[in-house]
Amino acid sequence: ERAGGPVTFLATAEPFDADLQARVARHRTERPAGWMTVEEPVELAGAVRAVPDSSFLIVDCLTVWVANLGVRGVLAPRITEMAADAVAELTARRGRGAAPSVVVSNEVGLGIVPADATNRTYRDTLGRVNQMVAAVADTTLFMAAGRAVRLDDPWTLLP
Repeated sequence: ERAGGPVTFLATAEPFDADLQARVARHRTERPAGWMTVEEPVELAGAVRAVPDSSFLIVDCLTVWVANLGVRGVLAPRITEMAADAVAELTARRGRGAAPSVVVSNEVGLGIVPADATNRTYRDTLGRVNQMVAAVADTTLFMAAGRAVRLDDPWTLLP
């Protein structure tokens, strides 16, 4: 309702196992009936490009998208390139005056440094992808316990 028009929910989850299949099914039923759902686990830039400018876009989520690419053997430099393509599409939407976009991700770098190289690479790659999206976002929020904390570019806070 707040979007004031059509909403497109771009889901990146790929239900590999029974638990995730149940979660995806539950999420599908919880979404408002009027929302258009697009499920695209890999080609994020193309999926963003295909969303009509009149549609409020929700991308959920980058965390799963980066993991999807990793399990397919896509290496970190290519993931970063693909993220740059997706960011370019989001930026182009805004430049055309499209309806707003919301991009969901997780901050996985707050915990301990992972013991193995695979998980360290995932954490670092997702961190870079999150930074790329935040750099072009009008507003970046960190959500914890159902509360939002606005994240400002620290360089803009200096005198």
